[in-house]
Amino acid sequence: MFKQTHRPTLLQFFIPVFFQTCHSLGLSLLVYIILPSMDVVRGAMFTNSLSLVPALFSLLSRRRVSESDNWLILSGMDGLSMVLMIAGLSVWAISKEGTEAWVLPLAALLVSAGWWENYVERGAIFKPMRFLGKLELTHNRYQTYLFLSLWKIVVFFGGLCLSFWVSGDNPSILFSDFYDSFYRHPIRFSEVRPLISNDSLPMITGDELYEQEHEGRSSPAAVHYAIVLQVLTALLAYLSGKFACKIGIQSFSFALALSLSVPVSLFTIVTFCGFREENVCYWQDLFPGYLFWDCPKGSFVQNFLIDQHGWVWVLWILAHAWTSIHVWSPKFKRLELGEILFVEPMYSSLLVDQSLLLNRRRIELPIYSNGEEEEEEENVKAYKELRSAEDPSLLEEDNIPKIYACATMWHEIKSEMKEMLKSVFRMDEDQAARRIGRKYFAVMDPDYYELETHIFFDDAFTKKSNAVNVYVKDLVESLEDAGNQVHETEIHLAPPKKFPTPYGGRLEWTLPGGTKLFVHLKDKTLIRHKKRWSQVMYMYYLLGHRLLEREIPVSRKERLAENTFILALDGDIDFKPGAVHLLVDLMRKNKNLGAACGRIHPIGSGLMVWYQKFEYAIGHWFQKATEHVIGCVLCSPGCFSLFRGKALLDKNVMAKYTTTATEPRHYVQYDQGEDRWLCTLLLQQGYRVEYSAASDALTHCPEQFGEFFTQRRRWVPSTMANIFDLLQDYKRTIRTNPDISYPYVGYQMMLMVGSILGPGTIFLMLIGAFNAAFRIPNFDCFLWNIVPVALFIFVCFFTESDTQLMVAQILSAGYALIMVAVVVALLMQIQDDGILAPSSLFLFLVAGSFVIAGILHPLEFDCLPHGLVYYITIPSMYLLLIIYSLMNLHVVSWGTREVVEEETPDKVVAVEIKEEQKNNGLLGFLNSKSGGKKEGSFELSFAGLFKLMCCTKPVEEKYELVQIASSLTDISKRLDSMERPSGSMLGEQRRFSSAAGLRMAESPFFQTIEEETVEEFEDKDSLHSEHPKILEQVEKRNYLVNPEWIDDPDLKDGQVDFLTGQELTFWREMMDKYLLPLMKDAKKEMKDTEELIELRNKSIFFFFMVNAVFVVAIFLLQNQKETIYITWPLGSTYNMTYSGGTLIYLQENSLHLEPIGVMFVGVFAIILSIQFICMLIHRFGTFSHILASTLIDFCSRDVEVVAKDMAFEKEGLAIIRTLQKLKKGQGEGKGRKSRTTVGDVARRKTIQALEERNQELHQRPANIETAFNLAFKELAQSPDKQDKLFRGEREARVTFQQLARRRSTLVDRRTSTMGERMRGSVGERSNSEERQRQGPTFTNPIFRMEEP
Repeated sequence: MFKQTHRPTLLQFFIPVFFQTCHSLGLSLLVYIILPSMDVVRGAMFTNSLSLVPALFSLLSRRRVSESDNWLILSGMDGLSMVLMIAGLSVWAISKEGTEAWVLPLAALLVSAGWWENYVERGAIFKPMRFLGKLELTHNRYQTYLFLSLWKIVVFFGGLCLSFWVSGDNPSILFSDFYDSFYRHPIRFSEVRPLISNDSLPMITGDELYEQEHEGRSSPAAVHYAIVLQVLTALLAYLSGKFACKIGIQSFSFALALSLSVPVSLFTIVTFCGFREENVCYWQDLFPGYLFWDCPKGSFVQNFLIDQHGWVWVLWILAHAWTSIHVWSPKFKRLELGEILFVEPMYSSLLVDQSLLLNRRRIELPIYSNGEEEEEEENVKAYKELRSAEDPSLLEEDNIPKIYACATMWHEIKSEMKEMLKSVFRMDEDQAARRIGRKYFAVMDPDYYELETHIFFDDAFTKKSNAVNVYVKDLVESLEDAGNQVHETEIHLAPPKKFPTPYGGRLEWTLPGGTKLFVHLKDKTLIRHKKRWSQVMYMYYLLGHRLLEREIPVSRKERLAENTFILALDGDIDFKPGAVHLLVDLMRKNKNLGAACGRIHPIGSGLMVWYQKFEYAIGHWFQKATEHVIGCVLCSPGCFSLFRGKALLDKNVMAKYTTTATEPRHYVQYDQGEDRWLCTLLLQQGYRVEYSAASDALTHCPEQFGEFFTQRRRWVPSTMANIFDLLQDYKRTIRTNPDISYPYVGYQMMLMVGSILGPGTIFLMLIGAFNAAFRIPNFDCFLWNIVPVALFIFVCFFTESDTQLMVAQILSAGYALIMVAVVVALLMQIQDDGILAPSSLFLFLVAGSFVIAGILHPLEFDCLPHGLVYYITIPSMYLLLIIYSLMNLHVVSWGTREVVEEETPDKVVAVEIKEEQKNNGLLGFLNSKSGGKKEGSFELSFAGLFKLMCCTKPVEEKYELVQIASSLTDISKRLDSMERPSGSMLGEQRRFSSAAGLRMAESPFFQTIEEETVEEFEDKDSLHSEHPKILEQVEKRNYLVNPEWIDDPDLKDGQVDFLTGQELTFWREMMDKYLLPLMKDAKKEMKDTEELIELRNKSIFFFFMVNAVFVVAIFLLQNQKETIYITWPLGSTYNMTYSGGTLIYLQENSLHLEPIGVMFVGVFAIILSIQFICMLIHRFGTFSHILASTLIDFCSRDVEVVAKDMAFEKEGLAIIRTLQKLKKGQGEGKGRKSRTTVGDVARRKTIQALEERNQELHQRPANIETAFNLAFKELAQSPDKQDKLFRGEREARVTFQQLARRRSTLVDRRTSTMGERMRGSVGERSNSEERQRQGPTFTNPIFRMEEP
């Protein structure tokens, strides 16, 4: 909706205008001249003759594509269909008299001209057809039709006037009687009946009939009913046809239904005409006599075959079926766009069935880049063949979606990690089932994809040493637990492969399904931390290094980038594979789609979670749905979103995303809301962002008040900053992005104004609430409300964040109690003002829209009760939260999941060595003269020369001994670690991969590292005599060769490998350019703080002044309602006063409303109405998406295709998922049960049970593919197990048998192929030996040796 289009050229404008003018003129002649002169049966048959121009253009555009394409036969069928059309029209025209004889074929020709565009081709033989096929009307069609829509109305009305002139009537009655035609008016009609009515008399001839004139009155609502019925039924037919094409049921629900529309209509008409002939009062109330059809008279055979020329209609049916035969073999993708499904965006409501059939696109819409026209189709085909010869996999494997699931983690707790890991295991299991079907059964699964998971762990190492922190260990521990819960059995993953990297380290697992899981451990002393920089890491690594640095043709890189997707995740997200499939469907549907997000469901417990459940619900139901429908979604959240690789690689997206914040606005826009900023960059580059309501994901949300306010303190300013950035440059964005238009920008501007005036609006609402609930004067209500707001502003200015949050929580509790009283006040006000008062209507509008939205989202209906919490917290969330966010605009830390900073071991050792040197140095004696060690409650020293201790006391000997014992233990551990073989590179016996040594050898960087490391450890023995506190520094490891974290037992004894030289170079260059830790500069930090405070002050001043002016204006107008007001026309009350005798005074009391308040409420009502309508449209789109992803057997495709696809796509994958499960009953088939009772303890076979359990664990398949092969083989060889598994499921059994046959066929084919290769290699070897015995021979004449 509201798409931006290009301006058409003169030819692109006038040629469609010409054809559509012909179409509209033909429709007017058909409606006003031809159809009134026919009976209803003849008129219905005539509608099948309106494809003359499509048949002609199809004949002229037909060309030979290959030697075996039956071009001559197809052209003959086109010519035959055209001849049948012309012959039928000629026969009917001859049977007519007067003007109808020539108007009938002319109207058919003109009407059919409206569908010309669908039947011209770019590669046509005839030059005029080729010229029309190259007009390229797709990108500028909407601007042309803005004019055409009005022009066709004028032409149609002109045809109406022309029909009056042709009929000999005066067209002026169209204007003089226009008003009366919509109301009751006289109608003259003639009654024809026999002269004598007696059944016993013989039949009376026509000469004995007489005609009598009568006059009746029309039904005033008949015209309105006819118009509404015509509009709604045509619209419903168009939407239903479009819907059927979108979800993939075109053959049954579109082609068949429309092809049978005229025959079924004829049958229905003849039936009703028969009922009407038997009983003239049949359906008299619904169809008045003067509006009923003009039914044919006489016998059906005589009338249909001879008088009506029914045989001509049969010829038309055949010709029309051939012209529209393309609708039976659709080429479509799921959820295809309307402009791709149909040629023209409009439909003809008078001929909706013919319009849909002939307007359904025949040829796939060509895609051109930069407006350049492609060559002839032969050249395009030759280019494709050449490109395919260079790279045979270009058109197949490169089209497979490659999904990189990239999660960012920091300080998530174990339960949150498990949810995300369980989602990864579910994706791994789903991908394994699809890969097995593709590998072993050649199942062409349209949803097949490749998967790789990456987790980027921020601040993964402790600050005391180079060991991983507790969060990384929690992740490693949670991995197998998550797998156990998904697979419902105990799994054992191989230890992870460990990679030292320039940014810290990397762990690599192979999951049971065969997909890879990489955990990137970031050391914030080596690489920049926080979420945005983790996103930069995986974007450049996966798209820049893994894709663009591949040595493949550019065309392949382009295709791979288009089908490479990054699934951005948070560390606590929970989702299912189906949610990802729905997002991939959106990506496949629209190549211009840069990002897609799903429905995020917050989970947790507590009142704050209840608030967020309702807030997320209405935000997705209304806001995101509206953005999706009328423009683009502005924010695709990083917790669960799919990004297209090609879009991220575009200029000014990924490169600009690496921008380091240097200005105060950058800190707010770039670092506080990185997800929204990334989407802003995509929108500014012309990409679309969409929202899928059916793609569900669960995420943990803040459960505490302070945590929630801290999170929103980041979100509120960043949201405003990004929207302001988009609106500030809206003209360029509209030119660049076709999905962003001026109406959409206007909508966002209204929302921005509403957000800015939100605090003032809530303040005024509180004044009105106090007045209504407590009957306090307005001015006193103003003072009562200004005091807590001013107090909170003062607290936010002069206190720390903890104090601000405490005050905000207290005020929120107070406001919640007040809002409870407001509910009672609202009910009282509704009773006083009536249900038609503006406040009452607005309340009903808001509440009604929420309830209807909840009903339309049945799975989320339970969010509606949480709206009570949302209601009572409105002052807190829209007043206090905004103030808190603005007052802390200068605070750029995240504030959530933060931990207290630890002291690094380097700092501790440096302080201890410095203290030791001071004691042993020149001035050390000054500190050693004291007789014993003492400590004071208060100490003062001067540069270490003099020390003053007050309230001294001797150090307790017991405490000192404990410290000494702790130091000796620490020294002993360090010495032991130095003497162990695993402690250094010299004696280390660590597991390395076979390629590790080669990778180290091939990199000069590693050679340098090894030399430096050996030199560093050569003098190790001489260091034992030094102070033990510097042993740890001498024992320094190299972070790229033998980092300390590799020996961590919690990471398990996995294989150690090293990065290739190419990847190492990439990371070094990448980090040097973008990701090195920011150096701390006290002056710059102070300057940034000052600038941020200045930005905060400016923002606060702007918000304060705007809201202050708004509040004062509305408040003063409320106090002057008696003089400055708008009278509300609804809900007026009346006072009756009796004054003596018979005098009665009647006084009308209307509500008086202040103008600005009415305007503001009206704007909010308009916004809510727009959002409600867009929500309905989006719900229909979501319903289409769900149906398109669901296999409907009886109406999707023909029977044979359904049988095959159902066996190898739906049921086949279901069987594979069943057989690939790692859980195999665990002894259930052996009948092993525990029958031990209280007295059977001595009879328990404990050791035997443990041995069986151990044996079962060792025999369990290592991965999903092995489990499937074993289960499939076992099931194929055991009919009994098939009976048990497929009990009562005949379709599943047949599917399994088909899978078994397909597996056997593929195995035989591969075996024969390998045998031929082996025989060929043996034959070549014997031929080469024979040639060696015979001497050299040369088949090329140039190198043929001359015989002597």
